[in-house]
Amino acid sequence: MKSIIIGSTKHLAFALFYSSVGTCIALIAGAVWYLNSRPALDLWHTTELEAQYRQQPSIANFDDYLRLEDKLFAEVERKVTAKTTSDSLLVVNRYLPGSYSDPNKWQQNWNRSFEWENEHAQYGVLLLHGMSDSPYTMQYFAKHYQESAHVLGLRLPGHGTLPSGLTDINWQDMAAAVSIAVEHMKQVLQDKPLYVVGFSTGAALALNHELEKLRLGDAGDFSGLVFVSPAIGLPPVAAGAKWQAILGHFLGLDKLSWNSIQTEYDPFKYSSFAVNAGDVVYQLASRNVELLNQLDNQSLARLAPVLTFQSLTDDTVDTMAVLRDLYLKLPGKKHELVIFDINRTQVNLSLMPTDPLLPFFDLVDTTELDFDFTLIENTGGKIGAVQARHLTNGANVEAVIQHWPKQVYSLSHVALPFPQDDELYGPYKKQAGNRIQIGAGASKGERGVLSVPPSEILRQKWNPFFGYMMDKMDKVITD
Repeated sequence: MKSIIIGSTKHLAFALFYSSVGTCIALIAGAVWYLNSRPALDLWHTTELEAQYRQQPSIANFDDYLRLEDKLFAEVERKVTAKTTSDSLLVVNRYLPGSYSDPNKWQQNWNRSFEWENEHAQYGVLLLHGMSDSPYTMQYFAKHYQESAHVLGLRLPGHGTLPSGLTDINWQDMAAAVSIAVEHMKQVLQDKPLYVVGFSTGAALALNHELEKLRLGDAGDFSGLVFVSPAIGLPPVAAGAKWQAILGHFLGLDKLSWNSIQTEYDPFKYSSFAVNAGDVVYQLASRNVELLNQLDNQSLARLAPVLTFQSLTDDTVDTMAVLRDLYLKLPGKKHELVIFDINRTQVNLSLMPTDPLLPFFDLVDTTELDFDFTLIENTGGKIGAVQARHLTNGANVEAVIQHWPKQVYSLSHVALPFPQDDELYGPYKKQAGNRIQIGAGASKGERGVLSVPPSEILRQKWNPFFGYMMDKMDKVITD
């Protein structure tokens, strides 16, 4: 009897093992089929750019970087733009000259690095955009400070050109470019203070620059750091992103190197997103968390004041990680985290399965916070009225700062750097040179028809509290 039971158990174990293996193979095969059934790759997905910055020894300073950038854009013109011909499907393609999405229809091509010199500058401001973005994201910060500062908006390697530039970039390339820009600004400014404003991945790069300096026992380069939707933590799925690309390379299926393949309708941001880009941000964020865990309080106390603006709802980065992995590790009572809550109308709350703010209140109630935690929230009075409440300062409340726009239930990862009157992402149609205005588009129809997913069209793309955000930034940068 005992031998029968043991034999049956073995057979059952083998059956379960082989069925599990078969199920995994079937799931992988199904996923590969689905990913490979997406639209065909275009020239801007497959073209390799030889003038990409990859920490070449010949690029020793920012002037060298700009000369390489000139070669890079000439290469894009030669290899892609010159070969992109007119077609009814291309009227919103950024690589078709004269199309609605042609970046040259703007007064300035914001895909490129820019430097605004100021001989009377009191300080300098370095601006770092996010992954798949361009310096366009940072233009309003530049315009705000140009009268009193020397401003530099850096185009990060892999950006502003072709989405293919993100298929093989690494975070060390971007960090090296940031170091070149920092050294340039320090030479220009001499002993004047240098501030940095970073959006998303740009914020992670700014943080990494300082943490690496502190790790070596050196002083930081920035007198203040402003982070907007910083990439401090990412969803766990990002950890396995690179395996999709590895599998695609092994099978000879180039489409598997892409999380999304879309029409390149945005003149200053890639619509298609390479798998490698997500892995790069994950690796950078992981490195920063590692450094924050390694450095002691004495070292971290030397970090300049950090001011962060973050939407409570963020589908790109982990909002809780900003609090848990960054702010709870910073000593000194000189830092501030500003979180934009959702628009708490009864209708909005009734459509949300869970309240995204509850985990934050649970943490605040059980943890002594060593920084100013400011919540931008509904007042509970007039519909849409908003106030700023300091949760770690006796729940001190500022006056009403703004109102939620109608039909907006939250901000988003991409919304924070743009005011309402932005000519690309703003909600009101501008008469400006027969060019695309993404924020004013809200086409309706059947699902599955357009190449741009409805979730992307409906995503909030501008910040109704932009003026408040700039006032807060001034207290760090100009005070």
